[in-house]
Amino acid sequence: MSGLMNAVVIFAVAAVVIARQFGARRISSDRRWWIVPAVLAVMAMHEPGLIDPHHQIEASLLLGTELVTALAIGAGWAWTTRIWTEPDGAVWSRSTKAAGAVWGAGVCLRLGLFGIGALLGVHQNSSALMLGLAATLLVRSGLLTWRAQSLRPAVTGQSPAYGDGVGRVLRKERL
Repeated sequence: MSGLMNAVVIFAVAAVVIARQFGARRISSDRRWWIVPAVLAVMAMHEPGLIDPHHQIEASLLLGTELVTALAIGAGWAWTTRIWTEPDGAVWSRSTKAAGAVWGAGVCLRLGLFGIGALLGVHQNSSALMLGLAATLLVRSGLLTWRAQSLRPAVTGQSPAYGDGVGRVLRKERL
């Protein structure tokens, strides 16, 4: 895939993920939370040029720093996300303004790393950014799933019925 196509994929995934996270979202109990990060990581690793062959040490250090930064951003995003349970036991989440600040700081750090790489003459393509995004999403999703499991009520043997806790609304019938 070309660098332009990688950039489009990165931008699209980031835009969708960020837009979805600032609205209330139910955290499902399925075990597929790691699929999108895994697909992004495979796409990034498949691309040649993840490490500049002419500057292997510098490129490896930049990639390692990018991944550590991505892990920190994912953890910060997960811990600044508000989660709560509804009376039916469903766990919901919504990113806060602090999570937006974490994203902003992450973008600034990544731009700084790109600038350092450019000053060192290291050829950088979008694969490192895509791998970093995959790491960020993996850590965030994993931590949110872990936090959500700690909020789920223990099974009491009695399942809530449809409509429990919901006030009854009476409407005027029309003839």
